[in-house]
Amino acid sequence: MEEKSVIDKLFDEDNNDVVVLRNENGEDIRFEQIATIPMKNTTYFILLPLDKIDGVGENEGLVFEILETEEGEVLSLVTDGDTIDKVFAVYDELVDDANA
Repeated sequence: MEEKSVIDKLFDEDNNDVVVLRNENGEDIRFEQIATIPMKNTTYFILLPLDKIDGVGENEGLVFEILETEEGEVLSLVTDGDTIDKVFAVYDELVDDANA
């Protein structure tokens, strides 16, 4: 059976596997998927690093989005503070609704 792509794993609601992404230095970083957040025309993913990343605190989730490139779809780290705040606001609402 062919292994799913990282993006396919992120969209799979039944996926509990660790997601492995390669950074710009060619190092594999393991992540746990926390949430999939659809907003307007973009889907964002909150991923929790399981490996140490410089500048990222313990239990600090990172926001990624899918970008179209010449090579196909790739995950890209979101660095825009406003977008990150909006993604986490939607996530907080979802968590609150689930706990209500």
